[in-house]
Amino acid sequence: MKRILGILFAIIVLVSCNSQKVYSDFDISYSKSGGLVPVYENLLIKGNNAHYSFEGEGKKVKQNFKVPDEDLKKLNNILSQNNFRRIQEDHKKIYDFISTSINIKKGPNEGSKTDASAIMPNYKTNWTNITNAFQEIINNNVKKQ
Repeated sequence: MKRILGILFAIIVLVSCNSQKVYSDFDISYSKSGGLVPVYENLLIKGNNAHYSFEGEGKKVKQNFKVPDEDLKKLNNILSQNNFRRIQEDHKKIYDFISTSINIKKGPNEGSKTDASAIMPNYKTNWTNITNAFQEIINNNVKKQ
């Protein structure tokens, strides 16, 4: 009996650890969270594989899909054209709004930026162009429910 319980416990631990892997093993991540009525949106991309999740506004969506090569190339071009690595974050405190974070782990645009404390005025257009590119990938690939 103890052996069966030990095996079941090991299986449960392995399954629970493996289910979190999608949230740590990515090349590109885009996430939005917060607000007075909290919203959580995540897009994680590894190679051409993407995992999307959304929770808020009374909805829950989880979906996996393939991102076409041309969309990834377009995204990388937009990151480069809008100087992702040079965008400067402001450090003033902002409360109760939805903040966006982008993390690039590979390539010439490698870096991490967030508008949780706002983006410096000179870079707001660049930031908007980049976040719009991510939203376009989401809008083109996620089935609305």
